[in-house]
Amino acid sequence: MLKRGLTIAAKDLRLSIGGGQGLTQAVLLGLLLIFVFSLSRPAGQLVEPQAASAIFWLASSFGLVLVFNTLFSMEESNEARLGLLSSPVPLHAVWFGKGLAGFGLLICSQLVFLPATIVFLGQDMKGSFAVFAVTLLAADWGLVSLGALLGAISQGQAARESLLSVILFPLLLPILLGAIQLMTSVFSGVNLMDESSWMGIIVAASALFSGAGLILFPFVYSGEQ
Repeated sequence: MLKRGLTIAAKDLRLSIGGGQGLTQAVLLGLLLIFVFSLSRPAGQLVEPQAASAIFWLASSFGLVLVFNTLFSMEESNEARLGLLSSPVPLHAVWFGKGLAGFGLLICSQLVFLPATIVFLGQDMKGSFAVFAVTLLAADWGLVSLGALLGAISQGQAARESLLSVILFPLLLPILLGAIQLMTSVFSGVNLMDESSWMGIIVAASALFSGAGLILFPFVYSGEQ
């Protein structure tokens, strides 16, 4: 499963980056959100670290929707999904490959969002970079695990693509709340008393979404249109 999943991920990354699909849209939308929120602050007044952290993760969440809509629509546009279903590739490998490709694209987007947040929202990383890195990786793990599962629900149909964002955001709340709290401590330099508790919530939710993806994805992806 791992080898075939890596093959699918490499294919999706090559098409997404080479063709400018998904990644460009996610980056532009995220930058637009950050810039618009930066205009809401009075001149000379800094944005609160918690607000800046929330804006960063809001941009990441919207980028996640665009990334997975693009990753799954690539097969739908030329009916390649039927080829995947009829091939000997296990459907768990498709979920793993899509999730891995989405993880790479989301990280690339966030590498652009972070300096934009620092510049436009007047932030500085005063806290531990290790906390930021662990938070980013743990939260992104949960985001892409759920995104890869729910992205299969839309499967390129315009009437159902809107369901992705409607269903996705409420389920992501535990991860987003924890990530916002931890990233706030990084921007403000103030250590959280319950830092390990928030990290535990993120990891637990990410593990839950991973398990749900492994179990449910084959049924969702192979369902009738």
